Amino acid sequence: MSELPVGVIGVGYLGQHHARLYSQMAGVRLVGVVDPVADRAEAAARATRCEIFPDIAGLAKEVKAVSIVVPTPLHHEVALQCLELGLDVLLEKPMTTTLEQADALIAAAERRQAVLQIGHLERFNGAVLAVEPFLTAPRFIESHRLGPFMERGTDVDVVLDLMIHDIDMVISLVKSPVEEIRAVGVPVLSSQVDIANARIEFANGCAANVTASRVSKDKMRKIRIFQSDAYISIDYQKQDAVVYRRVMDGQQPKIVFEPLRIVKDEPLKAELESFVRAVTQRIPPVVTGRDGREALRVALEVVRTMERSLSRLRGNA
Repeated sequence: MSELPVGVIGVGYLGQHHARLYSQMAGVRLVGVVDPVADRAEAAARATRCEIFPDIAGLAKEVKAVSIVVPTPLHHEVALQCLELGLDVLLEKPMTTTLEQADALIAAAERRQAVLQIGHLERFNGAVLAVEPFLTAPRFIESHRLGPFMERGTDVDVVLDLMIHDIDMVISLVKSPVEEIRAVGVPVLSSQVDIANARIEFANGCAANVTASRVSKDKMRKIRIFQSDAYISIDYQKQDAVVYRRVMDGQQPKIVFEPLRIVKDEPLKAELESFVRAVTQRIPPVVTGRDGREALRVALEVVRTMERSLSRLRGNA
């Protein structure tokens, strides 16, 4: 089988890791990278022994698929160009900045029969994969995604920067329409909201309490899931998880600890491997464009609700 020729558009903090992993992947040939910052492009090309292309059009002539890892405001423009050039696309989250832009990408992918995968990384976390057999009917979910302030990512607020990971995860777990959202948020070190909390209620009665902060002292990436028959706790950062299940002991229920076999690997590697499978086998990706759009839709509603709350607070000050 011939190697799949791929490229990476944008080789900043995260894009360089896309390039690194493609260059090490069996059945894949990293052809080249595109980045407007010459030093970044040169460093990535040197590290992965690939070419530097001056523009997307030039890269598109040599590859069949690309990772797009550019600033969020450029997602729509760059991804649409790639899709129209006939490429399969892995687009980092958040998918776009508006639903209209997301719809345009989905339409382009369907028209070109292209793979469009959105980079919601936690779907590929080893701990998440390990607990999947125990996830039945979540009733309450609580997640915390906290970290110190970094200039990177501040082109969007903390909801689109960080919380959207957990929004996507919650939606994929609950599998029920969102009915109500309540949210609060506060700008701290940037002009955008840096810490936010949202309560998301679903039609089936499940509720999720989601907190994201980029102004916290310590880093935390955790989600806890409560069901009628189980309590599940996942630490994304450590790729650890615990499951406590209710079982019947004769006529009496009791709680037992469920040992897990967790295969710890780099989630980004698993995500890229999944994308390559979707491209080579022509199957739907794990996280489709429509999945990315729904996570974006809920995230934008969180932002609108948060802004209304912040406006009321400022009005009462």
